Amino acid sequence: MLLFLLPLFALALIMLPFFVMLKRRKEGKPLKTRKAILINAGSFIGVMVMMSVFVPLFAFASAEGAAEAAQTALSVGDGLKYLGAALATGLATIGTGIAVGGAAPAAIGATAENDKNFTKALIFVALGEGVAIYGLLISILILYS
Repeated sequence: MLLFLLPLFALALIMLPFFVMLKRRKEGKPLKTRKAILINAGSFIGVMVMMSVFVPLFAFASAEGAAEAAQTALSVGDGLKYLGAALATGLATIGTGIAVGGAAPAAIGATAENDKNFTKALIFVALGEGVAIYGLLISILILYS
């Protein structure tokens, strides 16, 4: 039961600074966005460390969990497969961010000058986002081959 509630607790910790910032905005108090971003990044890193440490402890605490872990031991090849899939998705997503980061402002500027450029600009932004889909497709192919 605790293993089920741990991800929900982690999500609550990550989202807490966001909700505090929304509450401050609603009350009319000045927003401290830099502080909120730093707290959010710190809570995210803390939660990831906590999940990396505590989830294996809870999963393998019982004798049944240890027996199942011994039966489903992964090889080095499986680990490299997962690492390759993660790299394919991660690097494709970073490339998408770079592409959309350059194309979206240009599309907004072109649309501001002439409304007829909207469809062309939308196509260029969508082409940049397609890179992430290709990375996800490669990850799926790596995992299930």
